[in-house]
Amino acid sequence: MIDPDGYRPNVGIILMRPDGQLFWARRVRRDGWQFPQGGMNSDETPVEAMYRELREETGLLPEHVEVLGATPGWLRYRLPQRSVRQQDRMVCIGQKQVWFLLRMLGQEADLRLDLTDKPEFDLWRWVDFWYPVEHVVTFKRGVYASALRHLAPLARGVAGAQAVPQPKPDPRRPSGNGRYRPRYRSTVPNRGNGGEPGKN
Repeated sequence: MIDPDGYRPNVGIILMRPDGQLFWARRVRRDGWQFPQGGMNSDETPVEAMYRELREETGLLPEHVEVLGATPGWLRYRLPQRSVRQQDRMVCIGQKQVWFLLRMLGQEADLRLDLTDKPEFDLWRWVDFWYPVEHVVTFKRGVYASALRHLAPLARGVAGAQAVPQPKPDPRRPSGNGRYRPRYRSTVPNRGNGGEPGKN
């Protein structure tokens, strides 16, 4: 399903532990890490699509999570030109997304990446709240920053200000209007048990 402007409706999932750490997963056979996300079917609401993608990509059920909030309206990103399939009947130039913040209620043993014939991810780990903004693929960074900025107050209400700090301005990154773009504080991701992803 692609809209008249060439964007595919999509949902994104920010899965958070009560301590503010976020679920961060590696795509199968690629060196790219990201949040769970996926396209909406034409007969689905964003919430329905979110729960379906949650089950397919992480193995979690609705009872394993609490929905803390969602971004209002659509957040959009464009695909790199090399990734646009010009030969398709309907050309998709990017994604438009609704992002959901979920609090993890289940156990880590409930996480399963192998429930579908074609899993999306092969490894996962927990990372600091702002870590993904600087470590996701470049063309998604604006959307990740917008989603996390919007949802940070809700996350802070659960995990506290120390776990979800305010982004700090970085004087090395001037914006076009003379102001400074925020630089998102991140630290080395929590690798837990001997540094093995997905085992802490």
